[in-house]
Amino acid sequence: MHTYLEFEKAIAELEGKVEELRQLTTDGSSMDIADEVTKLEAKADQLLKETYSKLTPWQKTLVARHPNRPHFTDYVRALIEDFTPLAGDRYFGEDHAVVGGLGRFRGRSVMVIGHEKGSGTHDRVRHNFGMARPEGYRKGVRLMDLAERFAMPILTLVDTPGAYPGSGAEERGQAEAIARSTERCLTVRVPIVSVIIGEGGSGGAVAFATADHVAMLEHSVYSVISPEGCASILWRSAEKAQEAAAAMKVTAQDLFGLKVVDRVISEPVGGAHRAPQRVIEAAGDAVSEALQTLDGLPVKELIRRRRDKFLAIGRPAEA
Repeated sequence: MHTYLEFEKAIAELEGKVEELRQLTTDGSSMDIADEVTKLEAKADQLLKETYSKLTPWQKTLVARHPNRPHFTDYVRALIEDFTPLAGDRYFGEDHAVVGGLGRFRGRSVMVIGHEKGSGTHDRVRHNFGMARPEGYRKGVRLMDLAERFAMPILTLVDTPGAYPGSGAEERGQAEAIARSTERCLTVRVPIVSVIIGEGGSGGAVAFATADHVAMLEHSVYSVISPEGCASILWRSAEKAQEAAAAMKVTAQDLFGLKVVDRVISEPVGGAHRAPQRVIEAAGDAVSEALQTLDGLPVKELIRRRRDKFLAIGRPAEA
C-alpha cells in the first residue's frame, strides 16, 4: 500500500478513485468504466507532475524521509555482487546504523559504507533509524583503512537524520569519532565517491560524504541541522521548520548551485519510492562515471584535489 505525504492529499484521492474503479472491473461488474479509469489516471499523473515540479524545500525534506524510499541495503542488493558485511569497530562493539563491507561493483572490487534506517518498526529500532553512535564511525574508519590497504575505491551511501545524540554516545566520544571519520575521508589514498540517497543530516552525514565526488538524489536533502532543529534554535518553535528549510538551502538544486555537491541525480516523477529500481540504476551509473574520472590519478593529486575542493566551500570569490 502506498504511503502518501501530507501535500499529496489530492493525488491520494484521485489514485484512490482509480483503484476503486479498477476493483469494480475485477469484481466482474458489467459497467463500462474503462474510459473513466483512463481519464482519472491521466488527471492523477498530471497532478503528480505539477506537484513535484514545484516542491518547496520543506516538501523535499518530507520526500527525502519517505519510509518507502530505497535504503542502503536496497542499493547494495541491486548494485553490489558478493557483498560481504564487516562488523565491529575493534574498540567498543557493533553499530547497526552504519553498514559496511566488501563487494564487486560492475566488475571492480569496492568498499561500501553507509547508513541504514531500516524497514518496519523492529528493523528501524535495530538500526536506530540510521543514527550512528561513535562505534559506527570508528567502524567506518576501520573499513577505509582496509580499503586503502588493498587499493579499493570507497563508495558511501548517506541517509541519516544525524548522529545519535544520546548521553552514552557522547560519553564514548561522538564528536571525536565523527571528526576522525571526516579526517580519514580527506586522507584516504584511494578514490571515494559519495551519494546522498535520502537525508544528509549534520556531521553524521559529513563523516562519510567528504568525498572526491558527491552526488545527491533530486529529492534528497543535506544540511548542518534538521529544519526542526534550526527552527527550535532560531525561533524557539519547531513549527517554523518550513521557513528554516527554505533559509538553509537544503535541497540538491541549491547545494549544486553552491558547489557543495558535484551532481544531482534525477528521480522519477513522484520520488524515488515510486520507482526504486530506476533510481538505484541511475545512482549506479553516476557512481560508475565518477570512478572512471578518478581512475589513474596519482595519489598525491587525488588527495590534493579532494582537500582543495572542501577548503573552497564557503570561500568568497575573488574580485
